[in-house]
Amino acid sequence: MYTVVDIETTGNGIHGNRITEIALFNIDDGQITDSFSSLVNPGCEIPPFITGLTGITTAMVRNAPDFKSLAPTIMEFTQDRVFIAHSVNFDYPIVKKEFERCGEVFIRKKLCTVRLSRRIFPGYKSYSLGKLCSSLNIPLTDRHRAAGDARATALLFQKMLSQTEGPALVQHFLNARSQETTLPPNLPKESYLKIPATAGIYYFRDKNGEIIYVGKAINLKKRVLGHFYDRTEREQLMCRETHSIDFEQSGSELMALLMESIAIKTNFPKYNRAQKKQRPLYGLFSYADRDGVHHLAINRLQKGQQSPKVFYNQTEARLFLEALSIRFGLCAKYCHLQEGARVCNHFRVPQCNGVCRGTESPEDYNQKVEAALEDLREENKEFLIREKGRNRDEEAIIWVRNNRYRGYAFIPKTDTLANLDDLEARIQWQTHSSETDRILQSYLLRDSLEIIELGTLDRKESTLN
Repeated sequence: MYTVVDIETTGNGIHGNRITEIALFNIDDGQITDSFSSLVNPGCEIPPFITGLTGITTAMVRNAPDFKSLAPTIMEFTQDRVFIAHSVNFDYPIVKKEFERCGEVFIRKKLCTVRLSRRIFPGYKSYSLGKLCSSLNIPLTDRHRAAGDARATALLFQKMLSQTEGPALVQHFLNARSQETTLPPNLPKESYLKIPATAGIYYFRDKNGEIIYVGKAINLKKRVLGHFYDRTEREQLMCRETHSIDFEQSGSELMALLMESIAIKTNFPKYNRAQKKQRPLYGLFSYADRDGVHHLAINRLQKGQQSPKVFYNQTEARLFLEALSIRFGLCAKYCHLQEGARVCNHFRVPQCNGVCRGTESPEDYNQKVEAALEDLREENKEFLIREKGRNRDEEAIIWVRNNRYRGYAFIPKTDTLANLDDLEARIQWQTHSSETDRILQSYLLRDSLEIIELGTLDRKESTLN
């Protein structure tokens, strides 16, 4: 009926893992009826840290049979049986992959003793095999060797079957609709069941409650479940570390994207790759030299500095300044597109009217610089984006000022906001970043967004509803 399996591996990642030892214990009618164990030649060197953990050296497996030689025995031993392991979603894929390398298909029902023991023996601080066996007085010898760990797991499973609710829970776990074999070993099913099928962000937490991953989705429940079916190495490692899942509803995809971006930059989760790096920002600045000529220049933004235009890389900034110079007839020298030049002769920017050669007065030139800056200020409007709320009785408001994300608020539809001062009392202030800027710029191109222009109205007179 059941085969308890334990393997030792080379530890070279989920997909690069090769088996170095395997042990199987068959259980029928609650009793151990047969067993098999063998060292396995993985066809590669065993890393020193694995030898330190298991005691298995490359020399020990050099003359051992390879997996292909053992495959017929393992296949027959487990035929028509449930594959049981302590954290089965680690052992089963590795065994299945070894069979694939042999050109064989290996499909078995599977059962996780970590998840099952959490239900039958609740309340323990740790459900690792060693600590659980110690708590339940189950003998465990030859720790981190396949035969020792498999025998202890078999005794643990016997103990679970002997409990009043044990057999019924085993059958429940084997029911495909229960999703018990899909969920990570340390994640209580209740933690998954509470997740709604709505838009929002979710947090994977480890055993210490630390956030290890932040994600966003239009359908939270469906997206979270997708992580558990993903067989990539990174996803499997992350799921094995996941002990709980929290979530926040957002109401819309745009809100979910903004909330996710801030959450990643705030928590720096270990399994998030994107958006963690703080990229430098560049700004457009204006100043007058000793001759009274107004310069435009690009410089790195320091914390707290304001600029009429913000860029996320120097190339983008330079191309923008070149286009601005052409549009308003500015001098490439005084826009710092030609450092050290006596007079401008930029290959992409036409020669100016002569401020650098003394044929145009600083006053006339400065008027053109001011016109360019005024044009930028006209672009920097203040507006709100109205989005769906988390339920039918509320709406979300996203505040943008000077093309920079300021924050958001969820507001009941029955409330009337008379002016911006009312909104400020409810806004959740957020930090603008290159990611939030890209998110907003992408969504502002869509006609479906509802934009509330605020212009330059006095704060007390800005009616939002």
